[in-house]
Amino acid sequence: MENDQHPGSSGWNRHLDGQYREKIDTEAGAAAPLHPDTFSPRPEKDLNFSNDPSSNSSMTTKELQEYWRNEKCHWKPVKLLFEIASTRIAKKYSSKYVMYKIIVIQTGSFDSNKAILERRYSDFEVLHKNLLKNFSEEIEDITFPKKYLTGNFTEEMISERKLAFKEYLSLLYSIKCVRRSREFIDFLTRAELKEAYGCLRAGQYVKALDIFIQLVPLQEKLTHHCPTMVIPSLCAMLVCHRDLECPAEAFEVGEKALLHLQTRSSHKYYVPLLEAMIHLAYMLGKDFVSLQEKLEESQLKAPARGITLKELAVREYLY
Repeated sequence: MENDQHPGSSGWNRHLDGQYREKIDTEAGAAAPLHPDTFSPRPEKDLNFSNDPSSNSSMTTKELQEYWRNEKCHWKPVKLLFEIASTRIAKKYSSKYVMYKIIVIQTGSFDSNKAILERRYSDFEVLHKNLLKNFSEEIEDITFPKKYLTGNFTEEMISERKLAFKEYLSLLYSIKCVRRSREFIDFLTRAELKEAYGCLRAGQYVKALDIFIQLVPLQEKLTHHCPTMVIPSLCAMLVCHRDLECPAEAFEVGEKALLHLQTRSSHKYYVPLLEAMIHLAYMLGKDFVSLQEKLEESQLKAPARGITLKELAVREYLY
């Protein structure tokens, strides 16, 4: 195994200097500069957490290289476009309402993982009320489409609402602290996540995976400022693949989850994920010794709580 080197050491700096061409102040132990979009002007309301590798000095040189390689990809800010592609009139019991199909696309290149979801007027209304509680000043100039007692199902009104909601989402996304907020992210993901975890709890793993596979790319686009927010979904996918007896697929998604947790060994998913990955690696004939060493090292720092990855996953989105 390679010798562990902390980002503050001169050897680490010499190794990375030629590859990344970024000078690291060895005296201050400073990490490479982050993109300006990394920080929010309202940190108390912004879901923004530090993944500074200096918080985990046990990382090997190879792991540190991989960490910074991924960080460089994250520095370019993700920009999303919102389209209201179509509508449909739905009925539930005695009520009737319009469902708006929202398409979320990443700009700058061809997006093969565009997200498609449906929301009704009341969902937008709940989002706006929740945002007003925490971001009233930031969104004071954003107009929310009015509700009318009659005429809500006319073609003219529906077309007007489509344009209004497209502009509304675009304006919200343009405000950094709003687009990073729990309220905004939940609006775009919570309904589907609740359904996916409900399927997982019911043992409907194929259906759960179908939802996660569609949703996780959107989660990743929305949470570039805090990649660990997607960890529960990735671990839930691992559980589904494993219980469907697809260990190779489970291991692949587990590797992706571990990459996000390289500097977050205290994360509640870290130890259960390592334990699951050790079993999968052994089953697949892959290297499990390095995973075992990471697990033992983590358990020396803090005693294991004895909870499995599946037990953690089924507790998500219960309400």
